[in-house]
Parts: sequence; C-alpha cells; structure tokens
Amino acid sequence: MNSGFRVGIGVDSHGFSKSKKPLMLSGVEVSKSGGLEGKSDADVILHSLCNAISSAIGGDSLSIWSDSMCRQGVSDSKEYLKHIVKESGRKNYQVVNASVAVEAKKPFVDLDTIKKMKQVIAGILGIDGDAVGITFTSGEDLTAFGKGLGIQSISQVLLCRK
Repeated sequence: MNSGFRVGIGVDSHGFSKSKKPLMLSGVEVSKSGGLEGKSDADVILHSLCNAISSAIGGDSLSIWSDSMCRQGVSDSKEYLKHIVKESGRKNYQVVNASVAVEAKKPFVDLDTIKKMKQVIAGILGIDGDAVGITFTSGEDLTAFGKGLGIQSISQVLLCRK
C-alpha cells in the first residue's frame, strides 16, 4: 500500500572549527566566528532537514549527493535543501511541516534569530512559518554537544502526496 503521508527523521552534527569561519544555522549567520567544521558551510539544521526529507522519500544520506555539489563549488546548505525539496516534488510529495531540535551548549540563539531561521526554512519548503518548529536545548554538559564541542540537530518532517 502506498500511503499519502510519509514521515522522515534526519540527524546531523559537526564539531566547532578551529578556523574563523561564520556559524550558519538554518541559513542564518549566527556569528562571524565559531563556525562548524565541514566541507560546506556545515549548517547542521539544514543538513538534518535534508536527511529527514530524503529518508521520507526513500532516499539516501545527504553526503551521497551533496559531496558532488560541494566539489562543484556549492557550499551553501540552502542549495542542498532546495535540491532535496525538488526531489521530493518529483516523487509527488510536499512537506507539510518540519520540527527541528538542536542540542548545543553554545551559542545562545535569541528568539528574533530563531524567527529568521524558521522563515528561511519555510521559504525553501514552501510552507507557512508556523509549520516550522525549532527548539534548542543546552545539553546540560551530558554529551559532547552539551559540553560545547559542537552542535547536533535532529529533524522530523511530515510529507503528503500532492
């Protein structure tokens, strides 16, 4: 049976970079330095969303297709999310809502920045801003992310048949 709904879960994490690259979260520059290590901009939120959507449509991990994009000079994770949204559209699915949980001791992200992050995601996914939830937790020193060594993002999406 081919259901009209699909759920996907995606995870991504990166350690902090020793270079002074900017920290990008959800396509928003959160700080000028203190970015994450990675071949791309290392935007853990957008990467976990890509993995969630790809999972929901029966696809593969982000790196299967983003590495080739990166080799072509595409390091903006918004482009990766646009790519997988197009793929889901080709399979006749659209995102209904997205939920993102982030674990990080640092940085503190204020509500205005979170609102911008939601707007970026909603714009790319083609959904209303209130259909995107983003929560942050400090991790209470319990994991590497809670100790401030990096950031982890877990995303869940609901897709429906067009």
